[in-house]
Amino acid sequence: MKRFNLSKIMTRAWELFRKLVNEPFAECLHRAWLSAKAKSVNAERIAAAKELAGVVEETNTFSGWKELGFKVKHGCKALFGVSLIWGSRGDGAEYKARFFGASQVEPIPT
Repeated sequence: MKRFNLSKIMTRAWELFRKLVNEPFAECLHRAWLSAKAKSVNAERIAAAKELAGVVEETNTFSGWKELGFKVKHGCKALFGVSLIWGSRGDGAEYKARFFGASQVEPIPT
């Protein structure tokens, strides 16, 4: 049986409620639950695609590397792509994410 961190789900619902001014709280809570359920599915999809591509190094998306303080080197192609669930929109839509390896990034100069 899956266990979810209810505190994180409720916190995410309140964040969405404050961000999306015209949405009722019930819709924000629904979106927070969709995001929580999508995390495990997305993690499985990423692991399967990474294994299928034969990648062993640490990988992340373009924006994920940016949050960590790195930038993708100019001209680098993604190692693999995967279709992930976008739960916070509330419709369960999917989007294509591209992943870059640790060898393809460099620290952002400060």
